Amino acid sequence: MKDEKKAPKLRFKGFTDDWEQCKLSDISEKSYEKNTYNKYSTVLTNSAEYGIVKQRDFFDKDIANSSNISGYYVVRKNYFVYNPRISNQAKFGPINRNKLDESGIMSPLYLVFTVHDIDESFLETLFQTTTWHRFMYQNGDTGARADRFAIKDSTFMSMPIKVPSLEEQHKLALAFQKLDQTITLHEEKKRQLERLKSALLKKMFADKSGYPVVRFKEFCDEWQGTKLRKISKIVRGASPRPISDPKWFDNDSNVGWLRISDVTSQDGRIHHLKQHISKQGQAKTRVISEPHLLLSIAATVGKPLINYVKIGVHDGFLIFIEPQFDLEFMFQWLEMFRPQWSKYGQPGSQINLNSDLVKNQIIYLPSREEQNQIGIFLNQIDSLINLHQQKINNINSVKKSLLQKMFI
Repeated sequence: MKDEKKAPKLRFKGFTDDWEQCKLSDISEKSYEKNTYNKYSTVLTNSAEYGIVKQRDFFDKDIANSSNISGYYVVRKNYFVYNPRISNQAKFGPINRNKLDESGIMSPLYLVFTVHDIDESFLETLFQTTTWHRFMYQNGDTGARADRFAIKDSTFMSMPIKVPSLEEQHKLALAFQKLDQTITLHEEKKRQLERLKSALLKKMFADKSGYPVVRFKEFCDEWQGTKLRKISKIVRGASPRPISDPKWFDNDSNVGWLRISDVTSQDGRIHHLKQHISKQGQAKTRVISEPHLLLSIAATVGKPLINYVKIGVHDGFLIFIEPQFDLEFMFQWLEMFRPQWSKYGQPGSQINLNSDLVKNQIIYLPSREEQNQIGIFLNQIDSLINLHQQKINNINSVKKSLLQKMFI
């Protein structure tokens, strides 16, 4: 019955006509234009996240063999591109339109096609839905590898799609363009804040000179050097063994079990945990109340975190107990210093950071008042970054819902 739907669930007011089914080949043509005589040198790539982008911008270099680009397809502005030979069945795509203001070239592995008698932005948005995935499942050939399959160009071009009138296409395209523009705006603001934060982290903390490059005007005293072990008791977490035994966990427990995945997903600000540790498990680990400063010494090495819920800490983390510093200041300092830990990493099945190295690391500290102001200031930037990320997530959720309801 789903295949017989002739209109989407949600439409703009004034549109009632059924959508018409056609084949992709009815409104498009495969392009065979090759890069004869190496006329074009801008190599493009097709990214699920960024669309069609210049390969040098995406990878910081051209990965194509410059001596063999005469066989590459020319991709002019508004041409569509798809790689029909290496699609993963778990996640199709992407099919993207070249919106760059220049022509480029792509590997002959790609299928390049032009369109006519259809709003290009509408078709681009349609390919962001999953309505065409069923056709791919039914017509793709998995071949020797289960995670890869190929689809013939002629078969791909026979893909059935449903389209409304041109007027409705234009309205749909414009609506999703505005959503994408809003997402892009928040992404750019977030990137600007991240660049600002990165620059400030390098300039607001003193090195062995005792003076930072940038500081609040009311402070002028020299920062004092000390070792981390002198300003906090640093202890390692503990893990019950074997960790896979279900007796260590209890969903009704009010004590969360901290994992590296929680740290990365919440960017070091732990407000909730999926797993909770049982009373038996609590006896085998270190349980701490909130808030405490911690440092990852395994897997995601050098990532600082602060817990805002009660947690059990496994042995992949160090805990700073009885700190003689501002918690937020030290969180930001550890974030700044994070790349430096890699040179101390001990290779093995995974990189680990020796706790004694952390304890003996020298840090330069200002007065508690200056620590507090630096911590508050950098935390405010973090909050703005998170705010834009939340808006991006919310708009993407709205977009995903509308894609499901406004297309068939």
